Parts: sequence; C-alpha cells; structure tokens
Amino acid sequence: MEPELDLVLVGATGFVGRLTAAHLATAAPDGARIALAARSLPRLEQLRDTLPEHARRWPLIEVDATDPDAARALAVRTTALATAVGPYASYGFPLVAACAGAGTHYADLTGEVLFVRRTIEELHDRASMSGARIVHACGFDSVPSDLGVWLTAQRAQEDGAGGLTDTELVVRRLRGGLSGGTIDSMRQQVIASRGDADAKAVLADREALSGGGARRSRGEGEAAPSATPRHTPSVRGRGLGPVRQDAVTGRWRVPFFMGGFNGPIVRRSHALAEGGYGPHFRYRELQDTGRGVRGAVRGLGTMAALGGVGAGLAFGPTRAVLDRVLPAPGEGPAAEQRARGGFTMEVTAGTESGARYRTTVGADLDPGYEGTAVMFGQAALALAAGEGAGAGVLTPAVGLGEALVERLRAHGFTLETLTLP
Repeated sequence: MEPELDLVLVGATGFVGRLTAAHLATAAPDGARIALAARSLPRLEQLRDTLPEHARRWPLIEVDATDPDAARALAVRTTALATAVGPYASYGFPLVAACAGAGTHYADLTGEVLFVRRTIEELHDRASMSGARIVHACGFDSVPSDLGVWLTAQRAQEDGAGGLTDTELVVRRLRGGLSGGTIDSMRQQVIASRGDADAKAVLADREALSGGGARRSRGEGEAAPSATPRHTPSVRGRGLGPVRQDAVTGRWRVPFFMGGFNGPIVRRSHALAEGGYGPHFRYRELQDTGRGVRGAVRGLGTMAALGGVGAGLAFGPTRAVLDRVLPAPGEGPAAEQRARGGFTMEVTAGTESGARYRTTVGADLDPGYEGTAVMFGQAALALAAGEGAGAGVLTPAVGLGEALVERLRAHGFTLETLTLP
C-alpha cells in the first residue's frame, strides 16, 4: 500500500529536533506530507504553534519510539523516517529495526560506533531485502567528513588519477557547541565500554564499521596499504606527543575529537563504494590549533581537556560532577550564541598517479545545531523524495552522495574540490 506520509520526524520536540522541524517548514516542497512525532502530544502542539502557517497543518503523532510495536506501526505509514531520539544505543534500535523490516528509508544523527555496528550486524541484510536505505550519521557527525572524502575520490576518478592514498581531514575553523544529546551519546558509550572487552575492542577498531554488506574490503582482490605511503599530503615536523607541527605550514594540529566516529564511517563508505577509494587509501582527522607557541599551547590544552572529559565520564563520581556542567539532552545554547557559529574543514589527498586534491566543506552555521538541522533535514527530504541509491545500512556518501551534495550547496554550504600543484 502507498504510505500515507512522505516523512516523519521523530524526536521533534528535542533541541535539534525543533531546529530540524523549523528547517523542514521552510525547505520542504509544497504538498510534502510531513508529520512530527514525539512522546508528548502537548509538547508537539507547543512546537507546532512556533512553525509557519502551512506547517501547522502537519499531523502530530504521539509515540514511544522504544516500543517495537509502536515503531512498526509508525514505519509502515511513511516513505522515510528521521529520528533525533538519542542516545541511539538506548532508544534507537526499535525504530531502525522497524524501518529495515518495512522497507522505509531511515536517517539519524548517531555518533555511536556501537549502535551502528549493531545495526550493520543485525539489520543490513534485512534492509537490503526490503529496499530500505538506512543512513546513519546525517549531522555534523559525519556528513562533512564523509562527503568531503567522497567528493575527493570522485574527482580523482573523473581525472583518471587513480585511487586515493594518504588522506587527511583538517578542521580549520570550528565555532559552536555540542548538543546535550551528543554529550549523552558520548557518556553512554563510555559507560557501555567499561568492563566490556568486546565493546572496547570495537571502539578501538578503525575498521569497526567496514564489514556487513561491503562489496569490497581490504584483502579481497586488492593489495594491502603499503607500509610507507606513496604520497603524503602533509609532512610531520616536531611534536609534543599527539600535538604535531606540520613541517610545511608550521601550524600545530591535534587528533580531531570526532575522528573516532567519523573515521569508521568514512572507511565504511570506502568499503561499500563500487571500486572503493583505492587499495592504498588511508585516512585520519586532525584539528588545526594555530601557529607558534600559542598554537602549541592551544593544542596541549585541547588534548588535556579531551582527556579530562573522557576520564571524567568513565568514573562515576566525576561523571556526576560533569553532568552538572555539561548540557543535558534537550538543551543547547541561545540563538545569539548559535548565530556566531560556523565551520570549515579541508580534505587533502594524494593519489596513485601523484596528483593531489583538496576538498573544502563548510558553512556559516553552528555545526552542532543549525548546521546539523540543515544536513539532517536535507538528508531526510532526499530519502523521502526517493533520491540516492542502494539499500541496507549505508552512509551519507554511499546512500545519498550527489543528491545530498547538491541539496547542501543550495542551502549555502561550501563543497568544492580543487587540484593542488
């Protein structure tokens, strides 16, 4: 039967959910059959009153997303479902399982390796059979990383430059906050891995998401990456532990704190994409902290802060203290603070032929809030419109690719690839 709805946004009353609903109200095509869903009907009614007149006619659905029967009943009503209900390991599986079984396209904002690993293992084959495109990580985790590398590989292929070799993403500008939901996802993953050797192993595995339906993977008909990269996009200079100075630019960089999730997503795209990104593909993510002594100190401070938060979340008493300071689920900064947000990320890659490329991805939007709302909303609208390709547990690059690139460009995002000297 033809679904009665094109798109359902679940978790619409949360902080990012409200921003996504507002974006859909301005960006959805005329006549789009969109519904808003959450646990509380009164809160949905309050949200609807803030939307433009045409969006106030959207249906409201009161639903418990953790109830498998309710999730199945909701999934069969719509072509696509987008959920902002996290942490996904705690609340997300019934919805994604229902979509995989019903053939309903699905998008979320997860940044949780353990959750995505579970959906790959348990739902990829089911979604492949039903025709559902399950697209995880449709926000700042991990659209810029995933599309940036994908665009670079596409350009190299078009130019006949061969596969990508050493590839790195460097965060050049990052101004904005992390949502309470993102913090809670980090918290729950830390808790889940305590005392669980299997979970720890998954979180430490760079290829944790590369299996499950991959049409190609390392070691199957291709050479393993060389011990010494053939083409290095940057040359390491001196270092202070993980804080490294680029010998060419003199700028200091540290590992990007979101790379632990973005990296496995990018590597899954490499494993799923027809032909992959090349047999010598390697990937890492870094954050630029500036030049000189100030850049080095900023890098050391960044690593110390990240280490402190990670250790604090892993230990009960300190976690209780951090919980009072960090934003809670459903919370976020004021509109004035978010208006100052923005991000710029550069993907630089060498290729087997020696050609080098740089792809810039950025927007003058707070990455964790308005920026994520646009990325998430446009991914959901693309799925509802039948755009993209494939079925199974996919990534933004593999499931949506060019369709999402063009949609984001139309909303002011920069996504451009240049050939380097």
